[in-house]
Amino acid sequence: MTFTLGAVAYDPKVVTIWTGFRDWFLRHDFALDYLLYSHYERQVEDLLSGQIQAAWNSPLAWVRARRLAEARGASVRALAMRDTDRDLTSVVVVRTDSPLRSVADLSGKLVGVGAVDSPQARLLPLALLSDAGVEVNVRRFDVGVGLHGDHIGGERDAARALVAGQVDAACMIDGNHLLFTREGTLPSGGTRVIAQTRPFDHCNMTIGPAVDGETAERFGELLLGMSYADPELRQLFDLEGLTRWCDGRTTGYAPLEAAVDTFDFYDRHGQVHARDYRP
Repeated sequence: MTFTLGAVAYDPKVVTIWTGFRDWFLRHDFALDYLLYSHYERQVEDLLSGQIQAAWNSPLAWVRARRLAEARGASVRALAMRDTDRDLTSVVVVRTDSPLRSVADLSGKLVGVGAVDSPQARLLPLALLSDAGVEVNVRRFDVGVGLHGDHIGGERDAARALVAGQVDAACMIDGNHLLFTREGTLPSGGTRVIAQTRPFDHCNMTIGPAVDGETAERFGELLLGMSYADPELRQLFDLEGLTRWCDGRTTGYAPLEAAVDTFDFYDRHGQVHARDYRP
């Protein structure tokens, strides 16, 4: 039986990545195929219904998959994640010449954020401000809605709005803050961090509730056995942004679970509650 994996097509390179990984698995006597989805909500629903056996899930998709499974008396498993998925943070940045110095100074100010479903550029940093008792006005940049922030266009547009003086602060993942500076979207030395979230984890390979233990174990053994030293895999690893696969863990999702509740994005049973979210 073919083991089918779901992945969201946030970029054309996704086809190259998973075609390459599929071919590698086939050469190791593991029948793997993949389905591409236009958004995470459908992917999660298909994982829970058994249409696919595994899903390369965003952190927000993991939260929904876990809640949907629990509501049905089942469970899903975070089998693996990239080494680059662990202990990330998001930041709220201002221009260097801004008079804003502390989180409290953001009260009543206009903050640029990524798409409505971006954990890193909306939910997590705005939850940080909410927990601090700071109420802000929000300008949202809804690029790639349904991709859960995998498309960084919304973050980049928020950064551009900050430079143009259209917002007082902007939210983004710390890695993109560095990227935007390297690429020139943000001027070198032109911004400073005014707030930073606690660490959180990003994507994981989620195994569906109906997958038998032997199959999951073999899939995980092969996945974690992939080596960056293998020239066949190195290009795929570079495209996917990792140097090795690690065991999956769930301890890094607590901040996002709390943010999802703060903004009532999903309910406790995994149903979409965000009124202005249409993937």
